[in-house]
Amino acid sequence: MKSLGKFDYVVVGAGSAGCVLANRLSEDPGTRVALLEAGGKDNYIWIHIPVGYLFCMGNPRTDWGFSTEPSPGLGGRSLGYPRGRVLGGCSSINGMIYMRGQARDYDHWRQLGNTGWGWDDVMPYFLKSEDQAAIPADDMHRTGGEWRVEKQRLNWDILEAFRDAAEQAGIPKTNDFNRGNNEGCDYFQVNQRSGWRWNTSKAFLRPARNRTNLRTFTHAQVKRIRIEGGRATGLELRQGRDDATIDATNEIILAAGSIGSPQLLQLSGVGPGALLNEHGINVVNELPGVGENLQDHLQIRCAYKVHGIPTLNERANSLLGKIGIGLEYALFRRGPMSMAPSQLGAFVKSDPALETPNLQYHVQPLTLEKFGEPLHPFPAFTASVANLRPESRGYVRITGPDPFAPPAIQPNYLSTHADRLIAAESIRLTRRIVAQPALEKYKPEEFMPRDNPETDDELAKAAGEVGTTIFHPVGTCKMGSDDKAVVDDQLRVRGLGGIRVVDASIMPTITSGNTNSPVVMIAEKAADLIIGNDPLAPSRVP
Repeated sequence: MKSLGKFDYVVVGAGSAGCVLANRLSEDPGTRVALLEAGGKDNYIWIHIPVGYLFCMGNPRTDWGFSTEPSPGLGGRSLGYPRGRVLGGCSSINGMIYMRGQARDYDHWRQLGNTGWGWDDVMPYFLKSEDQAAIPADDMHRTGGEWRVEKQRLNWDILEAFRDAAEQAGIPKTNDFNRGNNEGCDYFQVNQRSGWRWNTSKAFLRPARNRTNLRTFTHAQVKRIRIEGGRATGLELRQGRDDATIDATNEIILAAGSIGSPQLLQLSGVGPGALLNEHGINVVNELPGVGENLQDHLQIRCAYKVHGIPTLNERANSLLGKIGIGLEYALFRRGPMSMAPSQLGAFVKSDPALETPNLQYHVQPLTLEKFGEPLHPFPAFTASVANLRPESRGYVRITGPDPFAPPAIQPNYLSTHADRLIAAESIRLTRRIVAQPALEKYKPEEFMPRDNPETDDELAKAAGEVGTTIFHPVGTCKMGSDDKAVVDDQLRVRGLGGIRVVDASIMPTITSGNTNSPVVMIAEKAADLIIGNDPLAPSRVP
């Protein structure tokens, strides 16, 4: 068995968090850092063309290819569950939407006992890496960082009509979802540069690649964490076709995501004792919360035929339209090939009594039966709506001791009464928006969900039939001090030395929006915690 050497820090996973950590930890030339990635380099052209996510999700070159367990709330359906397996991780295959979430999300983390994780604490870390080009910089935004943010490079009359209809329904127009309360309707800001995807590999890893103290190993899948005397000291892995080891003198940092990090802990004897015993794994450190507390955003896809206004459906279904789309991108880096999966967004309240929005819309000038299938041949648009703060909780659990076997992933969508009621109200709200004059003139016809459901039970059932994940799994190694917490507020694994978790799995509760940029923030803050730097001064902006 070959050795990859000994390093001060070994980071597992070169994704949204891992690339940030590799950059920040290796800034000191005297610190030796190793970055391990189970996938390959991000040199696949479809990673970089924004619409290429269609060719990356489900592709073994870039995606782990997970599926969920059948979910009763979805009528027994299983869903594909894309997770990045390439340099840049999920930032190489995701929807590129730049979103921080709401101030209340982080203040809630702090109220749960996680010191240093309130909104004013984390804002400086969002700002640290931001390179904002979509709107003017101010006290809430900055330029010059690594994490590029731009406006979307397209226009659709149907999206403008939806935005006008939302305003008529009482949802105000805004120009920035990232000021602490994201209420309103606007086009999403995206992590792109001049019409190309901007992933964390480009942003953080490439600027550091020539540092002699940083080694990146691709096609290096970790099998187990070596734990000696209550401390993580190294890793067993498979690199290419060879078994190998690597040693860490200071710390191992798991940045393998909400699926990979709990899976590795469980395989290494850290997790729920009953689960580990069931699979013949010696319990090294019993932590019942490892793999539990899985949260995700389920989007309910409402779709409408329209008349007298163009959509991508008919353009993409004609030869001339396809040629035009290709030329527009080749010449100007604009048009449908520069599109994020969702273009227009809205944050709204399902109940006016709520303090902040609890629903997020992703609106698209297209429709299809399900992901991966062709667009419909008739003009239509999709208004997908997600409950931002679901009560449903699921799990990630190994199914045996084989490190190469996928774990069982059960999000338990729509498993609570409140989640089903909010799903029903979400569809009703969508109908109210579509019925406004700005859209009514295009004679919208609802064809998803089918059969015109009306009662709470009918609507909840319909939501389960058309609902699909927007790939925001969090919470499976949650931060806290209760019995189910896996890491403390320094992101150290409880009961073990020499190991931390730094990715979306540490979120005690899901953020109110897309989760990629919060992970970048978590990694920025974690780097200071690991190095021992003083935290950045809290921001006092409202």
